[in-house]
Amino acid sequence: MNLALRQVFRSQSFRLCDRISHRYLPKQIPITSTCPVIQFRSYCEEKVESRKLLPPLMEFPPIVWPSFFKFVKNWMFANFIIRPYFEQEFSLNEFIEASKHAVQVVSDALHNSDFKSLEGIVEKDAIDALKTAVSKLSVSQRQLLSIEKDDIFYAFPYQVGVMFDDSDKRWVEITMCYHVLRGLKHMKDSGDLPPISLGVQPEYQDKIFILNYRFIREFTKGVEDSWWVNIVNHFQPHTLMKK
Repeated sequence: MNLALRQVFRSQSFRLCDRISHRYLPKQIPITSTCPVIQFRSYCEEKVESRKLLPPLMEFPPIVWPSFFKFVKNWMFANFIIRPYFEQEFSLNEFIEASKHAVQVVSDALHNSDFKSLEGIVEKDAIDALKTAVSKLSVSQRQLLSIEKDDIFYAFPYQVGVMFDDSDKRWVEITMCYHVLRGLKHMKDSGDLPPISLGVQPEYQDKIFILNYRFIREFTKGVEDSWWVNIVNHFQPHTLMKK
């Protein structure tokens, strides 16, 4: 699976969907007494809630919304640097679509604690960090990690960077942000589309996730490389509001 994914990322079309198919696994106690018992219930609810919430997987500043200035800069890098000098058929839109398949593969591996399958896709240091983070999650929290690409309703490149060093090596780094509504594909299939204001409705809060993935690829002349993932972060936006 890793080899197939790497080959698709290495191709100029970035059409992962044409090459890969994946399977995914996809009360409160009545209160009848007074203040002391209410305080005890609040403590219990906080502990239950903390077990359900998904903590960040890696130390990386959470990205939620795009930046207009970065949007302009990203467009310029893609069209005036990457395409003319690095890869003539590079398309940022095609990269975005292909990256959703990578998210599905990586998140499914994390859900199953299958870190072996991440080799060749995710950088080693990132795998080590993810292994530590996932080992601290409860079973219910791990179930929140798996993401279907069709549940992503908004995706954008937050930052496109081009890097050089003194030995004339060069890399392109793309930081992506994805907004996910778990179960969105099923809702679409059943014709039950969520409301536009889903972000502020309590019944949807636990189903909304934001993912930050950073991809990097070496474009040094004479070097054959494919896209790697070096940052993986999943979090729930309503947890940021509580901090």
